[in-house]
Amino acid sequence: MRKIIQIVAATAVLASAGIAADYVLKFSHVVSPNTPKGKAANFFEKRLEELSGGQIDVQIYPSKQLYNDKAVLKAIKLDSVQMGAPSFSKFGRIVPQLALFDLPFLFRDIDHLHRVQDGVVGEKLKAMVNKKGFVALNFWDNHFKQLSSSKKALIAPSDAKGQKFRIMSSKVLEAQFQAVGANPQMMPFSEVYSGLQQGVIDGQENTFSNIYTKKFYEVQTDLTVTNHGYLGYLVILSKKFWNSLTPELQKNVVQAMNDATVKEREYAQELNDSQFALIKEYADKTGKLKIHTLSPAQVQAWRDAVSPIYSKFYDKKKIGKDLIEATINTK
Repeated sequence: MRKIIQIVAATAVLASAGIAADYVLKFSHVVSPNTPKGKAANFFEKRLEELSGGQIDVQIYPSKQLYNDKAVLKAIKLDSVQMGAPSFSKFGRIVPQLALFDLPFLFRDIDHLHRVQDGVVGEKLKAMVNKKGFVALNFWDNHFKQLSSSKKALIAPSDAKGQKFRIMSSKVLEAQFQAVGANPQMMPFSEVYSGLQQGVIDGQENTFSNIYTKKFYEVQTDLTVTNHGYLGYLVILSKKFWNSLTPELQKNVVQAMNDATVKEREYAQELNDSQFALIKEYADKTGKLKIHTLSPAQVQAWRDAVSPIYSKFYDKKKIGKDLIEATINTK
C-alpha cells in the first residue's frame, strides 16, 4: 500500500511540474510486436519519449488493432492516428513511383539499397509522398525476395518459362515474369499456400521471413536465393500533427526515427538470417527442398533477362527514368 501511495504521489509531482505529455502520437501498424517493424516501433516509442522529455506520449497499436495498411493512409490524413508504416504497395495509387523497389535486380546488395533510400532518390520519393498530404520519414526493411518453385530449379532465366508465379498487384512484377516467359498470377497473400499446395500456381517470390512464417517451403521443391526484388515500408506521419510540434520537438521526432531505423534494419537482417537458417534446417532434415544460390554470372544472366523492362517504366507517371538511372548510379 505504501508503494502505491508513493507512485501516486510521484505522478502528482510530475503532473504539477508540467511534465505530463503535451502531445499524443498514436502509431498504428499491422504486424505483431515481436517482428522487426513491431520492435522498431516500440524502440521509437521509448526513444521519442526520452528525447522529448515526456512531452510526446507515443502509443503503439500493433496487429491491426486500429487500422489495416490501406485504411491507415486515410486515418493519418485525418489525424485520427498520427503515424503508420504501410508497405510500398499501399501507396500505388497516390505515389506509383514507389514501385521503383519492385524492379528486379536493380539493387546490388542491401548496402546499395540503403544508400539509395537514404540519399537523393529516397528524398525525391519522400517529397512525392509529402505532396500528397503526409510527412514521409524513413524507409524500413522487410528484406529481399527469393524465388521458389515446385516444377524445377530456377537457375537460368529460361527455367521460369511456362511456370505460373503468384504476384501481388504490380505492373512491374507482371512485366518481370513475362520477361522470362513465365505466367504471373495475381493472388491474395492469404491464398498463396493453398495455391502452391493445389498446383494452382507453381511458384512464388517472397522474403525468407514470409516464406518461413507462411510455410511456403513445405509446398515447394526448389528455393533459389536471388535477392532480386525488395519488400519494405515507409514510415509516415500526420502533417497536422507535425505542424503542431515546436521545431525542437520536430527534431526529436526525426532523431528518434533515425535511431529506430538503424535498429529496424538490424532486426530485419537478424530475422532474415535466422529464418533462412530454419528453412535450410528443414531442407537438410527432410530432403524435400533443394536450396540453390546463384553465382555472380548467373545473377548477371537474370539481370540481363529482366532489365529491359526498366524502360517500360521511364514515364514519370509510372516510375521515371531519372529515378531508375539515379538508383543504378548510386555508389
